[in-house]
Amino acid sequence: MSWFESLILGLVQGLTEFLPVSSSAHLRLTAAFSGWKDPGAAFTAITQIGTEAAVLIYFRKDIGRIIAAWSKSLFDKTMRKDHDAQMGWLVIVGSIPIGVLGLTLKDQIEGPFRDLRVTATMLVVIGIVIGIADRLAARDETGGKHRAPKQRKQLENLGVRDGLIFGLCQACALIPGVSRSGATISGGLFMGYKREAAARYSFLLAIPAVLASGTFEVKDALETGHVAWGPTLFATGIAFASGYAVIAWFMKFISTKSFMPFVYYRVALGVVIIALVATGALSPHAAESAG
Repeated sequence: MSWFESLILGLVQGLTEFLPVSSSAHLRLTAAFSGWKDPGAAFTAITQIGTEAAVLIYFRKDIGRIIAAWSKSLFDKTMRKDHDAQMGWLVIVGSIPIGVLGLTLKDQIEGPFRDLRVTATMLVVIGIVIGIADRLAARDETGGKHRAPKQRKQLENLGVRDGLIFGLCQACALIPGVSRSGATISGGLFMGYKREAAARYSFLLAIPAVLASGTFEVKDALETGHVAWGPTLFATGIAFASGYAVIAWFMKFISTKSFMPFVYYRVALGVVIIALVATGALSPHAAESAG
C-alpha cells in the first residue's frame, strides 16, 4: 500500500464511519474503482481504532460519567439504579452479539462477505430499511391531521431487551454494505427512540466492539507481518481527524434533518454496482487480486 492510497483510504474511513452509508463498503469500493488491492478486514479494523478515538474524545464527558458510575455500582448496590451505571451494563450487554458473531463468522467476514454483489445488495436493502425507519420517526414527530405527535423514547427508557436488539442490529454491520450506524440507528427508530438517542447509543455501543476488533487484528498482524504498518498508522491518524469532524456535524444534522439523502445515495450506489457487475464492467472480486 502506498502513502497516497493510505491517505485516501484513511479519509474514506473517517468520512463514512459515522454516516449510515457503510465505511467498509466504501473502503472496498474505493480500492475496486481505483485498481488498488482490497485493503482487507485487518486494515479496516485497525483504522477504525482511529475513528473510535474520535468517539472517545467527543463523548469523553458521557463516557467518563458512565465508567465512574458503573465502577461504583460494582460495590455500591444503591448505584445500580443510576442511569449512567445502567448505561455501562447496557453497553456491555449490547456488545455481546457482535462479539459472538464476529468470532463465529471471521472467515466469512474476511472472504465471501467482501464480494461486491453482497456489498451492493446490502447497500440497497439496508438503505430501504433506513428509509422506512426514518419515515416512521418523522410521522411520530410531526403527527398529522387526525393524530397528535407521539413522544419517542430517550436513553433513560433503554432496557436489557432493547440493548440486545441494538446489539443485534450492530452485528449486522459485520457484512460490508450494512453500516454500523445505519443498522443501529434504524433499529432504534423502529423501537421508538428519538434520532439523537439512537445515534448516541450507537456510537457508545461501537466502542467496545471496534476497540476489541482492532486490538485482535493488531495482535494478529504483529504475529503474521501482513500489515504495512507505516501507511496503516498514517491512515488511522487521518481517519481520527476526519472522523471527529464528521461526528460533530452528524449529531447536529440528525436533530433537524431526515436520513433520506443517505437512503437515496445508498440505493443509487448499490444499483450502479449491481449493474456494473451484471454487465461485466466490474468484477465482484475486483481489487482482491490487484497488484
